Amino acid sequence: MSIYAFSAKDLDGNDVPLERYRGKTLLIVNVASKCGFTPQYAGLEALHEKYGPRGFAVLGFPCNQFGGQEPGTEEEIRTFCSTNYEVTFPLFAKIEVNGANAHPLWQHLKSAQPGVLGSEGIKWNFTKFLVDREGRPIRRFAPNDRPEDLDSVIAAAML
Repeated sequence: MSIYAFSAKDLDGNDVPLERYRGKTLLIVNVASKCGFTPQYAGLEALHEKYGPRGFAVLGFPCNQFGGQEPGTEEEIRTFCSTNYEVTFPLFAKIEVNGANAHPLWQHLKSAQPGVLGSEGIKWNFTKFLVDREGRPIRRFAPNDRPEDLDSVIAAAML
């Protein structure tokens, strides 16, 4: 199954079919504004700007499941990201990535690309999934995998 079967709400509450991103290589990330990894927003934005013209996008999904590190409203999240990191990549409404209320997209990502020792659970903010142009999750990255270290992997996935 491809990610194109799913949709998600954007920060304004509009339903966004992921079909909109058909043909693009994607990096889907659960993000948070008050996390030790929050400075990764800068690296994610740099990747989005560098590869965007070649058919790449970062998709950010705020999540408050890890230490309450995304407590803000959607408007507060938008303001924080644009003011502090000049984020231009798409941000979606706050979701859950684990548990009974996990967003269906994230259930799919975790199943398609399990973590260490086959575990599916997301361990922390800034877990990243690389998705190919056909909408297939092809790689999972840990929170401590810095966006700038993914450059060559993303470039190869875009070929």
